[in-house]
Amino acid sequence: MSRIEATLKNVNLLGEKALIAYVMAGDPNLEESGRIILEVEKAGADIIEIGVPFSDPVADGPTIQKAAERALRDNVSLADILGLVTRLRRQTKIPLILMSYANPIFVYGIEAFFKEARKAGINGVIIPDLPPEEAKDFLLHARRRLIDMIFLVAPTSTPERAEKILKTGSGFVYYVPLTGVTGSKLGDTDAIGLRVAALKSMTDLPVAAGFGISNPEDALALSREADGVIVGSALVRIIETASEDSDYLSRLSDFVASLKGAIRT
Repeated sequence: MSRIEATLKNVNLLGEKALIAYVMAGDPNLEESGRIILEVEKAGADIIEIGVPFSDPVADGPTIQKAAERALRDNVSLADILGLVTRLRRQTKIPLILMSYANPIFVYGIEAFFKEARKAGINGVIIPDLPPEEAKDFLLHARRRLIDMIFLVAPTSTPERAEKILKTGSGFVYYVPLTGVTGSKLGDTDAIGLRVAALKSMTDLPVAAGFGISNPEDALALSREADGVIVGSALVRIIETASEDSDYLSRLSDFVASLKGAIRT
């Protein structure tokens, strides 16, 4: 059992649900990203996704797109982010996941990326534009380095498609509860719960739901069935104010604590 899977299952054994928080690396700058990640962990996040800025983030809404643009203007690279993770590992043992599109990893070199990611302390990778059919080389090197490859299941995925994804990935199943991009509004949470329950009946992996969770109420609604909830855009919106609000870290910490508090019940 991987570190990510074990973390999710251990949190559930405590009668809680896991909070997976997303932070865009390099927004507002790389050094501040390190402070943000440590603060988010301190406030209650169980796992942290670190976004890799990319010029064409097709799965992301305007909030995360703008965060990527800010990071790219500062020339933040994948190598820079691996260096950041290396430094963070001196201060944290929390599972860390890189969320990157396929192109930056392909350009870096697939084998070299997984080798360096392992050395830095990355536990998992999410590549939203990489379908299982195209993931052979990524999976080969990820498994060799004991790094989870986490795949997304959409509400439009057929049972046959979902079953293939469930058999291919590891760590946890990332369920996208809406047909849209990050930051979109959630729909019928009861229907989402039924879909999550159906996925859980098909796999022993934990199932976490992300996209569209913007407040503690959303987090609570999805956590009734999901093993964990993933929150990104709502955090990035607070980080976006860093240049004009010296107290933004405190507001970010309070918000993360409110999310964890909602799913701890």
